Amino acid sequence: MRFFSIAQLRHYWHYFKMDTPLFLLIITLSSFGLIVLYSASAGSMLTIYKQAFHFSLAISAMLIIAQIPPYVLRRFSPFLMLFGIFLLILVLFFGSSSGGAQRWLDLGFVRFQPSEIMKVIVPIAIASILSEKTLPPKPMPVFLSIISIAVIVLLIARQPDLGTSLLIGASGIYVLFFSGIRIQILKNNWLNISLIGSFIVGSGYIAWNYLLMAYQKKRIMTLIDPSSDPLGSGYHIIQSKIAIGSGGIFGKGLEQGSQSQLNFLPEHATDFIFAVVAEELGFIGVLFLLTLYGLIIYRAFVISFQSEDNFSKLLGASLTLTFFTYIFVNIGMVSGLLPVVGVPLPLVSYGGSSLITLMSSFGIIMAIRKHKTPRYLQQ
Repeated sequence: MRFFSIAQLRHYWHYFKMDTPLFLLIITLSSFGLIVLYSASAGSMLTIYKQAFHFSLAISAMLIIAQIPPYVLRRFSPFLMLFGIFLLILVLFFGSSSGGAQRWLDLGFVRFQPSEIMKVIVPIAIASILSEKTLPPKPMPVFLSIISIAVIVLLIARQPDLGTSLLIGASGIYVLFFSGIRIQILKNNWLNISLIGSFIVGSGYIAWNYLLMAYQKKRIMTLIDPSSDPLGSGYHIIQSKIAIGSGGIFGKGLEQGSQSQLNFLPEHATDFIFAVVAEELGFIGVLFLLTLYGLIIYRAFVISFQSEDNFSKLLGASLTLTFFTYIFVNIGMVSGLLPVVGVPLPLVSYGGSSLITLMSSFGIIMAIRKHKTPRYLQQ
């Protein structure tokens, strides 16, 4: 009877279109995140209940999206892109403000951030544009992709939300990278490098003098020298470094970290939760966390590269590399290697909207694994 029940469970599990290794890795990391969050929130069960509710919504979204064949997403990608742009324009005119930024749409019964949706829509749309023909793509699809990415980035940067706009822009650039495009402006490679280097320097000069706001410049200067304003803009980084450095090999133990438990470390349940992991669980806890991340990334890449069509390959690989980027940016920010931006640590930080977006991405990757591509769409 027991074997019959297991066989029956496997039978029904097959219809959920879930990749079992990836799903188990996500659940393991999410459970680890809840333990760390419990400690970071000083044992607040209310915070854990709220985050568990967020996880239930996110897993439901992943389960639903996993049932959608990738070719359906490809077919509706132009409408998704136009819908996303429409929402971003609405934010500029009718969005609700908080903390000096106008990033949300308030519908009365729900308040959401359209830029979160674009984290999934942009890779879908760019992968659809570039996979129309054989790879590497022709100049026209590449040009159309760059224009689309630029429009989205500018609309989000106007909110202002420079960090999110750059991350979403990167997710589109990743699709271009995996499509195999080759940037060759001139025939001589050294001239190409010089021209691209000059463009980067010139862009940096223009951005610093004409585009970046005062608080954004201050974040960059704080990155270079946090001690210049130890009680102001440099406070986050200084306290975070103290927490990371004091953890040692085995850490101080759950709920024993001085920086987080005594509230020296700001945002210790959200953006700076990695510092809590390092302080309370030490190098071993950080290594365990990074190992789980590495296994998830490896499995997602395997699924992407084994897919049957170019669209699925480009989409899955770009979503996976975007997931890695969120990890890299958060840990770099908390460690003082990158400017402080509002990027949570995936599957660990407290939050709902970013978690649902992330799980939706994994739902797409699982759909790539479980759905067969029609023969006429295989390239």
